[in-house]
Amino acid sequence: MKKKIVMAMMISCMTLTACGNDIERAIAEETSYSAEADSAEIVEDSALEGSTGSSVEGSLDATSGNSDDASSDGSTTSQETKADDQHAEVGNMVLPKYTALRTGEDAGTIERITYTTHDYAGDGSEYTKEANIYLPAGYSEDKKYNVMILLHGIGGNEDEWGMNKSTSRVKAIMDNLAYYGDIEPFIVVTPNGRAGKTSDKPGEKGAGIESFYLFGQELRNDLIPYIDSHYSTYADYSEGYDLSEARAHRAIAGLSMGGMQTINIGIGECLDMFGYFGAFSAAPTSNVASKTASILEGNEYPIYYFYNICGLQDRTAYASHSAAAKTLPAVCDQFVDGENYMWQELDGHHDFRIWYLGFYNFAQLVFQNE
Repeated sequence: MKKKIVMAMMISCMTLTACGNDIERAIAEETSYSAEADSAEIVEDSALEGSTGSSVEGSLDATSGNSDDASSDGSTTSQETKADDQHAEVGNMVLPKYTALRTGEDAGTIERITYTTHDYAGDGSEYTKEANIYLPAGYSEDKKYNVMILLHGIGGNEDEWGMNKSTSRVKAIMDNLAYYGDIEPFIVVTPNGRAGKTSDKPGEKGAGIESFYLFGQELRNDLIPYIDSHYSTYADYSEGYDLSEARAHRAIAGLSMGGMQTINIGIGECLDMFGYFGAFSAAPTSNVASKTASILEGNEYPIYYFYNICGLQDRTAYASHSAAAKTLPAVCDQFVDGENYMWQELDGHHDFRIWYLGFYNFAQLVFQNE
């Protein structure tokens, strides 16, 4: 038995080592997924095939259309209920009605914001940076709102999630989840996740990869204080205010490199600021589970939820994301599967079909512990 365990560990290590160069090359060559975001199909039935996430098994029978689901007399079953009569649930597909664009008083708004930050990856000098912010329908200064920071991948910027357009899929999902009563409306912010001066012009190099790992400083010192001081959040903003007081009302999530930032920075450095975490296809260099467990030793801040999703055919991120999160409940008692933790894997690649589904699911899971 002991020999089998040792052999399994050796094979696992060899596999990860062999994958390392491929993953590093893939991540180095990664470009923006902005164009793909507009055309991503997120309601394909193929998304339902091959899922091994136990936390979503309950939704499979209700949506897969298996012939076994039909009653013997040929009558219509609950599985054949029209999508218009269904409500959102955390599962393997986004219902079509939740991607329909809303207008008028039922629609939220997107604003382009500018804020002062610092070149943390450079000389520390001040400069102005841009981000996008979604405000729910009927946004009012008389009401307090929860806030989600939503991060992009290594080749993208603040626009990669499409939050610079009125046709934004994130906006449509948020508008509909709120309209149908599935969530309490909240604010979504998509910043540029590089903590340094950068250029997005073709052919010009921006801030180095190290700027992604320094983004926690910008979150703490610049971006979150800006949001809290300019919008109606749960934080009582003042100079030098305690960021931890409103942590139950903040979430952070991201795709690929943004998933790494969620793990390494959100959980690893900023637990006093955030209570909810979502990693979608977390990139290589994400802290492995044992390192996260070590960082969390003695942690007294409650982790309200940590949601993960990755495609089984994702050659860029599956190995790294699995190593970072799949075994967390086994190595760290601060994560309990089915209570404050979820690992979801299904057929899919490193693309927006997975990431929009991740956002849709995570949006339903956040801010439930108020």
